[in-house]
Amino acid sequence: MPYSSDLSDAEWLLVEDLFAVGNYGTSRQHAVRDLLNAVFYLTKTGCQWRMLPSDFPPYSTVHSFFHRAKKRGIWEKLLQRLVSRSRVAQGRNAQPSFSLIDSQSARTTGNAAQRGIDGGKKSKRS
Repeated sequence: MPYSSDLSDAEWLLVEDLFAVGNYGTSRQHAVRDLLNAVFYLTKTGCQWRMLPSDFPPYSTVHSFFHRAKKRGIWEKLLQRLVSRSRVAQGRNAQPSFSLIDSQSARTTGNAAQRGIDGGKKSKRS
């Protein structure tokens, strides 16, 4: 049963080599594409690991796959590849020459910790 979060054939070709046997373990009981589709389903829907539909591999297998890929840095490599490809498609350099970080801070007063909202009265108290 296909889900909207499943990899297309073209998408799979972009990332398949990151999960080659030499890069990612030696024995497999489940297809890597099925495991990736399960991870993407979890990411897109936000469901709990244990609530993963039964047409995916067992949640414990998907969980282990996700964490092993994270430990090996495969998710970072995958994201870097996709960002580079996206930048080139937009006519930009594959790697950015600089980046900006936008931040905002708010100053608090010393009395801020003493004020709050009384949930029962729904009013501020000093």
